[in-house]
Amino acid sequence: MVEIAQNLFTTRRGSLLVGAAAAVLAGLILIVYLHSYRNSVNSSAAPATVLVAKNLIQKGTPGNIIGTSDQFQVASVPKGQLQIGALTDPSALAGRVAVTDIFPGQQLTANYFAYATPGTLQTKLTGSDRAIAISIDAQHGMVGQISAGDHIDIFMGFVLQGAGGAQPIIKLLMADVLVLKAPLAGGTGLITLRAPEQRAGQLAYAADNGHLWFVLRPASGAKTVNPGIINAQTLLSAKPVH
Repeated sequence: MVEIAQNLFTTRRGSLLVGAAAAVLAGLILIVYLHSYRNSVNSSAAPATVLVAKNLIQKGTPGNIIGTSDQFQVASVPKGQLQIGALTDPSALAGRVAVTDIFPGQQLTANYFAYATPGTLQTKLTGSDRAIAISIDAQHGMVGQISAGDHIDIFMGFVLQGAGGAQPIIKLLMADVLVLKAPLAGGTGLITLRAPEQRAGQLAYAADNGHLWFVLRPASGAKTVNPGIINAQTLLSAKPVH
């Protein structure tokens, strides 16, 4: 056997056979490599969807606000350009908060977000919304009977000074107000509400200089009826309601 192998290498014909075999082997290796490379290129070039910031998303912005205020768009990019941890489903934003500023055009990735602390008020605020805490007693504020997530109407009461003397009045100040936090029965009367920016100051003034009444609305199908200013005259002239 050794002698045959030596003859192959020492004869011209043997050398040609060895060279041809080596060439065939090299060709096979090249074909396999090119096939693998082509598959890799095709895979990297295949389109993939990803969430991309449409505008500046500031640090601290809750994911649910990003999702409901049109701050992102779904873009198609080559799969090879997807960043590590790229978010492809808007539902992945739920319960998270941005931990850094995200600039327009940037892909939304998992490392840009952290899970929000349960009960964080920021997840309930957007745009001109403000959160304001109002101190109220148990009777006027239905403490222990209203809970976070309920909607209420707020009436305010003042004593007006006029030519005929002091006259108490009551008026609807705000309707359909979201309760963000509410104490349990027997707790302190500090209730946190969501209000438009221009209404937050009115609430603060009314709480400090008058009286407030919180009225619980139905969970669904509630209708708002503004009774106007209520005083002794309007009560005496009002028709009975059945």
